[in-house]
Amino acid sequence: MKYTYYGHSCFSLEMNGKHVLFDPFISGNELAGHIQIDAIPADFILISHGHADHIADAVVIAQRTGATVICNWEVAGWLQNQGLTNVHPMNTGGSRAFDFGKVKCTVAQHSSGLPDGSYGGNPMGFLLFAEGKQLYYSGDTSLTLDMQLIPKWAPQLDAAILPIGDNFTMDVADAIDAATMVGAQKVVGVHYNTFGYIVIDPENAKNDFKTAGKELLLPAIGETIEL
Repeated sequence: MKYTYYGHSCFSLEMNGKHVLFDPFISGNELAGHIQIDAIPADFILISHGHADHIADAVVIAQRTGATVICNWEVAGWLQNQGLTNVHPMNTGGSRAFDFGKVKCTVAQHSSGLPDGSYGGNPMGFLLFAEGKQLYYSGDTSLTLDMQLIPKWAPQLDAAILPIGDNFTMDVADAIDAATMVGAQKVVGVHYNTFGYIVIDPENAKNDFKTAGKELLLPAIGETIEL
């Protein structure tokens, strides 16, 4: 399964021949200036919550590609008001099978206002089941005891994608604890170094994970790795 990082919390997974894009925010990220938005493929777009740094480029990419956008009910309504018609609403605890695999929505402890200030509903994370693999993307969240439920649904987790930038989300130490709770030995870090509030030392973060007996992957923006 291929993982391509587009900066901040935006990434793509290739699953069962489909391109699944998460939390599209590229145009507002100076670190991702070399990424060609018009070249990003997407059959599906998953949005964890309504903040601009997770949804800013969702409409333009969905309009170009015709991708199905999967998100919570309130974000779905907002996107439909922006002119999108191919939207699938979900909410915390729900699951659904799609062409690329199965999605289960999980709890994320965060906030979720939309770019125009309207209510963005509950933030979410996602469990993904495809190609015989189990992946967990927590979305923006604090460390929460709800993560102890993840092994109930995904007892053989192949990797977790977790925020590590602190200030708005978990820091590195909490992300290590989160990885332990969900049963992940391999973690891909997101939501770090984009803004001054969330700057970390990547090498120190990798060393902290290594000391805890886990692997932290921090691909460069535009890089593709195998999960």
